Amino acid sequence: MTPENTNPMVSVVVPCRNEVKWIGPCLESILANDFPKEQLEVLVVDGMSDDGTRPIVEDFSRRYPFVRMIDNPRRITPVALNVGIAASHGSVIVRMDAHVDYPTHYISRLVHWLETSGADVVGGQCHTCPANGSTLAKAIALGMSHPLGVGNSHFRIGSTEPRWVDATPLGCFRRDVFDRIGLFDEELIRNQDDEIELRLIRAGGRVLLVPDVAFRYYTRDSLRKLWRMYYQYGYFKPLVVRKVGRLMTARQLVPAVFVLSLVVAALAAPWSWVAVCMLAAIVLAYTAAIISLGAAPAIRQGLGCSFWLCAVFPTLHMSYGLGYLKGVLDFMIFRRRASGQGDATPITR
Repeated sequence: MTPENTNPMVSVVVPCRNEVKWIGPCLESILANDFPKEQLEVLVVDGMSDDGTRPIVEDFSRRYPFVRMIDNPRRITPVALNVGIAASHGSVIVRMDAHVDYPTHYISRLVHWLETSGADVVGGQCHTCPANGSTLAKAIALGMSHPLGVGNSHFRIGSTEPRWVDATPLGCFRRDVFDRIGLFDEELIRNQDDEIELRLIRAGGRVLLVPDVAFRYYTRDSLRKLWRMYYQYGYFKPLVVRKVGRLMTARQLVPAVFVLSLVVAALAAPWSWVAVCMLAAIVLAYTAAIISLGAAPAIRQGLGCSFWLCAVFPTLHMSYGLGYLKGVLDFMIFRRRASGQGDATPITR
């Protein structure tokens, strides 16, 4: 790092809603960072939480004057981010989520990379952790960090060297990025990181993923919550494609193609033996892949974990694939606008 008196002013923006379990540890980990506190402000933008989150944040604000809570009546993530940026004073904006905790060097290393790399946005890697000690939670964490579950998403599966990427979660932004390309798109309840960083790249900017900065992300604790999360991820991807005019990576199409193949084969099966054979081949190949590539290596975590992992992978793939196909219908074919209230809690892609 540069000498203390030359550190930039850093504004940390934390969108949250109903995070009573996580907001305290999250803020503690932010306050434990080694970045000079006189050059730091923490803005918790709360989506009108009603579970006890707000009193926790208010207590931190009383004890630490550089921690502030700001209301987000619309309760969705991109609005929270934009409200936080508008209220901030830093030349560097760091997005930090409530469902995450951070190592002590997190902010200082991101700022260092931002100052020395020439990047416009810098992000670290995600260490996916179980929400609790249950076997299902462990299986969900394994599935969300396994190539079979998330493909070649480098921030999830790891990278040993810095690499230029299309998008990175929890970005550390130069403030002038927002002056150049605008704020987060408030139509995107999910995938707002993807859209703004692709918009930045299209304008000539660069996004860097670095290997020596990592955060711990705590997963959802049930298949129902996992389904809902990944359905929304898939649903809003086509809207991002429509807005930026390009597909980010081919891996995003794989779950949708898989689900579409199953649906087409199943619908045609009553009238065609070819379709029956195709459906059987798809199901058998998919089952074999889950068992051999996913569940078998996980057996060291216990038979129960391997069993649940056989349910986690289909949950990830089917929910994302169905969401993507619905998004194609709504946003690409019928050209609808996104609408409705969303959970303000940001969830890493």
